[in-house]
Amino acid sequence: MTLQSLNAKRILIAVLGVLFLASLVFVQSLEVARKRTEAGLRPHPIAVPANSAACVDCHAKSNPGIVDHWRGSTHARKGVGCLECHQAEAGEVDAFHHYGQDIATVVTPLDCSRCHTVEFEEFTRSHHAKAGNILHSLDNRLAETIEGSRVPFAPHSPTPGRSVDQVNGMASANTGCQQCHGSKVALQSTDGGMITVDDLAPGPDGKPTKLDVVAKVLKDENGRPRYHPTTWPNTGMGRLNLDGSRGSCSACHSRHDFSPRRARRPENCGKCHLGPDHPQKEIYEESKHGVAYRDLEHEMNLDGASWVLGVDYTQAPTCATCHMSGHSRNGGKITHDPGMRISWTNRPPVSLVMDTDAEHRVITETDPAKRQSLVADTAEAKRQRMMDVCSHCHTPDYVTAFYHQYDDFVVLYNEKFGKPGRAIMAALQDQGLLSKPQFDEPIEWTWFYLWHHEGRRARHGASMMAPDYAHWHGMYEVAERFYVELVPEARAIVAEARAHGKADQAAAVEAVIDEIMARPEHAWQAEGQATLE
Repeated sequence: MTLQSLNAKRILIAVLGVLFLASLVFVQSLEVARKRTEAGLRPHPIAVPANSAACVDCHAKSNPGIVDHWRGSTHARKGVGCLECHQAEAGEVDAFHHYGQDIATVVTPLDCSRCHTVEFEEFTRSHHAKAGNILHSLDNRLAETIEGSRVPFAPHSPTPGRSVDQVNGMASANTGCQQCHGSKVALQSTDGGMITVDDLAPGPDGKPTKLDVVAKVLKDENGRPRYHPTTWPNTGMGRLNLDGSRGSCSACHSRHDFSPRRARRPENCGKCHLGPDHPQKEIYEESKHGVAYRDLEHEMNLDGASWVLGVDYTQAPTCATCHMSGHSRNGGKITHDPGMRISWTNRPPVSLVMDTDAEHRVITETDPAKRQSLVADTAEAKRQRMMDVCSHCHTPDYVTAFYHQYDDFVVLYNEKFGKPGRAIMAALQDQGLLSKPQFDEPIEWTWFYLWHHEGRRARHGASMMAPDYAHWHGMYEVAERFYVELVPEARAIVAEARAHGKADQAAAVEAVIDEIMARPEHAWQAEGQATLE
């Protein structure tokens, strides 16, 4: 080999080496750029569709926050603009003509279903979508009548800087309950009333069938329908929309950027899932899962285009990880029905096994044969789906033992406090020793606190591995409420009834209380009484 050919080979190798190194640097720079873009540190390349160009130009001046959020969205990168979401057709009750286009202000899940069909179907059958059922329920009675008033009333003193003829008695419900559970969106009518989905009777296409009601919709000088201010704005999870759909996709996905990163973070769920009666956010933060998340958040690929547990991250679970997101055991399939992996519902006074029917309703039938005929999805199947998530970090023995502890805890609450408390309250009602209105007697508040606050906290704490909420914020307070308030208050009502000549009714309730308190799990009271005697 000549010196000349050897030098040529060296040059070739050097050139190839430089090219290889340059390619590595180029690929790394692309990856860094992608990460910075997804993290919002540099602008996305966007495609403004021609039909939305005027919208973007105008709103960039009048509402720059809206446009800035949209520019950072996947929608913007894929050419999905304003009209793709806000477009409306003639005949839709909330449609109005706006600079040459027919649009609607409120974007509903039915609108989103034009592109996201599967997500719409999963969400619609979920318990999330039914959150609006709280309206006029026992829970909401507190906000509607006890904290507030279903009847407007005149102010009893002047308000500086504001002149009002009437106080909206439903303000507590509107700004509290309904902002999580969802309002029944209403338009103002020309006669001063409200027009809701009930009045419009929309068909499957979302268009109203009661055209005489549509004619009464109050509109501004530009022909834009006026929403009733007590029901809009609202992004409640179970919002009842004018087109007949339920829910608000932006409750989790935050218009107008619909950030996947934000939807994956536990703080996103904290708008609703926190507080004295359902402190899942606080419970998560106390748990080892929450501790790991805060420590390892920067390694969890929250801004990734793909977010599959066991593939894209394993450091810690968030709410979405456990209840909705895809993982390596299910092919990365996401669900928009959080109930698909929950085996107990701890919302009611007594926890129920999450066997559900074809309509995804929890089955309350107790007859085994009838119950079996109704079951479409079992609690065992739901539990297995959750266990598949758990198995990414925990061994089968660990997961099985956790569920053993959890089941024992829920059954303990049910049998020692939940069912007995419910039986005592039912006996008082059945014997006419409580008035018909709720919350007008101390024992009704006591019972509500026991199951709705302390009881839920305890059960949720056990379900998410938060010992302080399971015990001190939970079962300790349940026990105190039961022994120190509920049972003594029930016995006091019995004594008062007997003193007023209602011996039979008093005896019937007393028999229920005595039977409960004679059970082995309450034997410690008898032991204490014997010591005193």
